[in-house]
Amino acid sequence: MNDIDKNPWRADFPIFDTEMNGKPLVYLDTASSAQKPRAVIEKMTALMNSGYSNVHRGLYKISQELSEKFEQTRSKIKEFLNIPEGYDVIFTRNSTEAINLVAQSYGGAFLQAEDEILLTEMEHHANIVPWHFLRERQGAVLRFAPITQEGALDLAGLAALLSPQTRIVSLVHVSNALGTVNPVEEVIRLVRRFNPDIKILIDGSQAVVHGSVDLSSLRSDFYVFTGHKLYGPSGVGVLIARHDLLEAMPPYQGGGDMIETVHQEVVTYKPAPHKFEAGTPAILEVIGLGAAIDYVSSLDRAAVFVHERALLSYATEQIKLIDGIKIYGQAPEKAGIISFITEWAHGADIAMILDQCGVAVRVGHHCCMPLMQRYGLEGTVRASFGLYNTKNDIDRLMEGLQKAKRLLE
Repeated sequence: MNDIDKNPWRADFPIFDTEMNGKPLVYLDTASSAQKPRAVIEKMTALMNSGYSNVHRGLYKISQELSEKFEQTRSKIKEFLNIPEGYDVIFTRNSTEAINLVAQSYGGAFLQAEDEILLTEMEHHANIVPWHFLRERQGAVLRFAPITQEGALDLAGLAALLSPQTRIVSLVHVSNALGTVNPVEEVIRLVRRFNPDIKILIDGSQAVVHGSVDLSSLRSDFYVFTGHKLYGPSGVGVLIARHDLLEAMPPYQGGGDMIETVHQEVVTYKPAPHKFEAGTPAILEVIGLGAAIDYVSSLDRAAVFVHERALLSYATEQIKLIDGIKIYGQAPEKAGIISFITEWAHGADIAMILDQCGVAVRVGHHCCMPLMQRYGLEGTVRASFGLYNTKNDIDRLMEGLQKAKRLLE
């Protein structure tokens, strides 16, 4: 494990030259939103300074150049995730909007009363509420595959819930609250064997950050992720979907840039993916996402993976040394996320003391209320790691927790 001054990537992130409450910043909330490397900041700033215009509309030079940069991000995503032929990349505001698009467009057009949507107990609200709309509006039925006490997906329990009425299976690739890495390849094989017509959506918001994702291998029908967790800007997300499904789906929103022709009596639409990108897009954010992908792709990703696993292992060992702390989420395969509670204080009180120590963690239900209900919890304290974190950050977290224990026990 490297010391703080030996981390080869930390210097790429200007925020770590700052302090929080008079202390050097220890940022342990990457699962919520990652910090941004200089390459992303400078790319977006340069465009605002000297190259901004709208895209897909102007015949003048800077519009044409920016349109090309915008579309290059689509190509970068295809290469980054090894997306096979027959899939399209659609830009959305975030993973939440991407899932809403699928739920409202595909679900609204093809699901009927009593059709079943199978989720899991560890889903983020973004992968529950859009499907709940279909339950309210169309009479769809939601089922939730169980998880084990350790936080692993119960594959036998998921298989038992598949039925002739199952139309969609939608699950998270990596849990934002537990860190569990779900065996999505095995889930896809299991579902396909049961009924190849069931549509599968994978929420990859955490997975694209903490490991290599190969969509040529997965071949789910839909895959979503968000830019701000991948060291890119907020305001941009991605839906990757089968072109044939998108062509059969009605538009999600209407407006400029998604139309072929507009008359008083009739409107015709562009083919996918543009059919689902109404209005002026998040231009700088999309190009910023492309810069983030360039940055991540330039790294030794195997070394990053080893580094994050070492951080997770060291932090887990150290937290277990403090009496009265219980970790939730101890599946065999985990990403760099640790959620815990203590016997001696409320999570909010702990987080406030950590804040005064310069340590940023998340506390609450992490947009996973059904998961918290599964464990009988109101919420947890969550420390989540990025490639910029170090052993020193973990040591600072431990010092803060020991201080909180002394003050609050």
